[in-house]
Amino acid sequence: MDAQGRGRADNIDPADQWVLNPNTGEYELRLSPSAAQSPVPGPRRPSSGDGPGGTGGRTRRPAGETRQEPRTETRQESRTRGDEVPPPRSARRRGGEPEAPQGRRAARRPVKKKSKAKKILLWTGGSLAFVLVAATATGYLYIKHLNDNITSVSDDGASTGGFSKDKAINILLIGTDKRTGKGNEGYGDSGSVGHADTTILLHVSQDRSNATALSIPRDLIVDIPDCPTTQEDGSQKVIAGTDGVRFNTSLGQDDRTPSCTMRTVTQLTGITPDDFMVADFNAVKTLTDAVDGVDVCLAKDIDDADSHLKLSKGTHTIHGEQALAFVRTRHSVGFGGDLSRIGLQQQFLSALMRKLKGNATLTSPTKMLNLAETATKALTVDDKLDSIGKLKDLGLELGKLNPKNLTFTTIPVVDNPAEKVKATVVLDRTKAPPVFEAIQNDVSFSDVKKKQKAQKDAQAARLKGSKADAADVRVRILNGGAEGGSAQAELNWLQNDEGVTKSENGGNAPAELARTTLEYAPDQAAQARRLAAIMGLSGAALKPGKSVTNSQGLPTMTLTLGKDFKGAGVSLTPPTKAPAVDKSTADKVKCAA
Repeated sequence: MDAQGRGRADNIDPADQWVLNPNTGEYELRLSPSAAQSPVPGPRRPSSGDGPGGTGGRTRRPAGETRQEPRTETRQESRTRGDEVPPPRSARRRGGEPEAPQGRRAARRPVKKKSKAKKILLWTGGSLAFVLVAATATGYLYIKHLNDNITSVSDDGASTGGFSKDKAINILLIGTDKRTGKGNEGYGDSGSVGHADTTILLHVSQDRSNATALSIPRDLIVDIPDCPTTQEDGSQKVIAGTDGVRFNTSLGQDDRTPSCTMRTVTQLTGITPDDFMVADFNAVKTLTDAVDGVDVCLAKDIDDADSHLKLSKGTHTIHGEQALAFVRTRHSVGFGGDLSRIGLQQQFLSALMRKLKGNATLTSPTKMLNLAETATKALTVDDKLDSIGKLKDLGLELGKLNPKNLTFTTIPVVDNPAEKVKATVVLDRTKAPPVFEAIQNDVSFSDVKKKQKAQKDAQAARLKGSKADAADVRVRILNGGAEGGSAQAELNWLQNDEGVTKSENGGNAPAELARTTLEYAPDQAAQARRLAAIMGLSGAALKPGKSVTNSQGLPTMTLTLGKDFKGAGVSLTPPTKAPAVDKSTADKVKCAA
């Protein structure tokens, strides 16, 4: 800003009045003083109606405080020069530091600044969720406006009920082939209702140390279940399932909504998504424009008449139409099919993440809000995410992840043996189940040190100690999500094969569980360790608690069979290491061939 315009509110971009507080890593509103005020605004004295740290209204200098000479540069001038501005002294006193006496100037302590990388990660946390959550998180202080941009549809009971801060997170990311907006006439299927053209199940570990982005091929042959679906008038309709069809028809076909894609993924992988996010072609174009393009790499020249992509070998910065052509290309890479295109899409998402993480413009509120505006217009979410608080919380949870520990991989598949001309794929029944099991058990596909060592040690300790005889184990078995008849089948196996004769069938559990659990009282620990050894239960499955009374009036443990139960006598020992897969990580450039 030039000297003439200094101090004039009408020459200041309102977005530039959001200033990064290095103490918290968050942006705070700093209203510029009028020309008649001191160029060094003092902290506002909170009134009875102010919350802690209130910043609205006119700023005043505390009584007795003198004007500082020589003249100090204003916060607006510092921002114009690009420097970070320390927060007002009132913000630094919130931690209990005493106020300076009236009439004396308080000594300023040096502020320990967060690293630039950590600040950017905090505000670009959602970049892992197709980068769409990221922009929502970065703009959450402005989200009262942005919330009007977001479209939501019902999850129809297909989700877990929404993500939780203290659990692993599973977000279903869907890119549709629906043509919306100008310039998209040459892409996708003509008249498409919006099929699940690109689908990624994003799993973020409970300790937020790692994540796995699992791509699901659109041409994978699956069985689509019956799908209860909320209609536009609020009524419910069950859309009949279809067996042996392409995965992409789980959305759009027969008026199926994203909740049906959710149910299909759960049936396929055994993993129930917490939430879903959907974007169409325009998202790729507008998001890459908003970040001034992303860098991608090709191992050969490409001139694809179908996708309209023409690029030479090497590294290129792409955005807009060219970026969309890049993620739509398949005939000119690999074997020319959808699996080859998945590789390009994973490279694109990695590049977009790296651009966001390293883009210094994200420290500019103006550009950050522009990104948030763009992303929220391209986004459709489930009704459990359609709130200011949830979007903010999700973005901040994802922001804890280091991109080098985000692994991209694809469900293991093989060519469909029923086809002479190979057009579809089927699940690799040998390699796919271990991948699903690893994600179900929160096992990392990247080399990371787990943060929850103390918790892991406590769980392992539950298995250590003496074990009761099998004949002394008293347990009541409930079915909490396993196949019908599982409780009785497990009871028969325990009694007839393992000698656990003091066991009984308790019927169905009051609620379904993802994992099998064994609850026991402190004086039943030896019994719990014996049953854990018989069944292959991990320490995490053992839940110290209380006993219940069985049909004979005696105290007994409670074994609840969860959705992970695979059958009577089948060990429930979870994997500790992920299977070998073809993978890439978000922090590295991988040139497409």
